[in-house]
Amino acid sequence: MEPRELADLPYAAALRPHAGGLRQDEEYDSVHFDRLAFDDVTAANARFIECALTQVSFQAGQLRRARFTDVWLREVRMMMTNLAETTWQDVTFAGSVLAGTEAFAAQLRRVTFRGCKLDSVNFRDAALTDVTFDNCLLRDVDFGGATLTRTVFTASRLDKTDFSRVTLDDVDLRGAELGITISPDSLRGAIITTAQLMAVAPLLAETLGITVTGGD
Repeated sequence: MEPRELADLPYAAALRPHAGGLRQDEEYDSVHFDRLAFDDVTAANARFIECALTQVSFQAGQLRRARFTDVWLREVRMMMTNLAETTWQDVTFAGSVLAGTEAFAAQLRRVTFRGCKLDSVNFRDAALTDVTFDNCLLRDVDFGGATLTRTVFTASRLDKTDFSRVTLDDVDLRGAELGITISPDSLRGAIITTAQLMAVAPLLAETLGITVTGGD
């Protein structure tokens, strides 16, 4: 069962509080980052293992190629942060905000975003496997060229979200509000409702070069 509170984490008793900044190439194991602000931090290639982040903010940070394994993030803000080529496995974001974030070529496996806002996030050429967006807002999010496998968008709003050139495999869009940009094969491998199909039909026709008129 997905942990909902800090105390529910299987490693909660082992967590120790963090003080100070972050460093690149450093390993952080069983650390609790709480109510901290990291501005212009450089922590490229850092490794976070069985960590918790609560009410932490990152502003214009450099976390490129960092690795996050068994990490829980609640009310975390990542603004203008470089997350390119990062790796995320068994991670939960809850009530968090990512804005102006570069996450191209990132690898996400068994990641949950719950009640989150993603604004102008670049997931180009990323790989998302067993990822869930639950009750999230995705605005100006770019999935161009990304690969999504067994990814679910539950009760989420996609606003100006770019699905151009994506590769989808068992991607469940039912229940999501689809404000998307697509290329001809973008929705191959997606699961949508009849109502959603009717709503996106004009967009599909335009993408495929089909002219629809009201004449006989």
